[in-house]
Amino acid sequence: MIVRITGMIDEVTEESVVIERDGLAHEVLVPGYAIAELAAVHGQQVTLYTYEVYEGTAVGGNLVPRLIGFPHQEDRAFFKKFITVKGVGLRRALKALADPPARVASAIENGDTKTLIRLPGIGKRAAEQIVAELRGKLDAFAIAAAADRPPAKIDWTSTQRDALEILIAWGERRQDAEEWLQRAAQLHPGIGQAEDLIRAAYKIKAGTEG
Repeated sequence: MIVRITGMIDEVTEESVVIERDGLAHEVLVPGYAIAELAAVHGQQVTLYTYEVYEGTAVGGNLVPRLIGFPHQEDRAFFKKFITVKGVGLRRALKALADPPARVASAIENGDTKTLIRLPGIGKRAAEQIVAELRGKLDAFAIAAAADRPPAKIDWTSTQRDALEILIAWGERRQDAEEWLQRAAQLHPGIGQAEDLIRAAYKIKAGTEG
């Protein structure tokens, strides 16, 4: 089983990335919350923690191998628990995770079905099923969300405003984007380009900085 892959991001689509490594191009399915983050580092080397599965049926040899990738090991661990819920398959889970796993785990632990219903493809019945099956089992994942604290407000520069509008256009929530950019600006006051600020913001989002 392939559990980790490191290579250059050659292509980014709405549901996957192509990782080029040693002359081979590997398609890796990724959850919605990670698409914009990975798009920001297109052409750069990344490491994804992977989960290998087979789609299709064994009849007639129609099984197709798939790699599902995550920026962090704990995200992969959460995904494995998430897909144990009745009715939540691989594709539905990938689509539903438009929010980071820590935030979804926090909603589940709090019984917050309203937040879960806002996730793509998750209706009221599915939200209730997810809470019923997983509540009390995700404390370790929810801690990361509970520990988040918004940074102090700062005055926005034109570069920061440009970066904010780009992040929103990529589908990020305004409040989240503002927090990441504010923290990135505090850590890197010398950044002068919106693209560089976005890269720093996504490091904050990923938990690799700040």
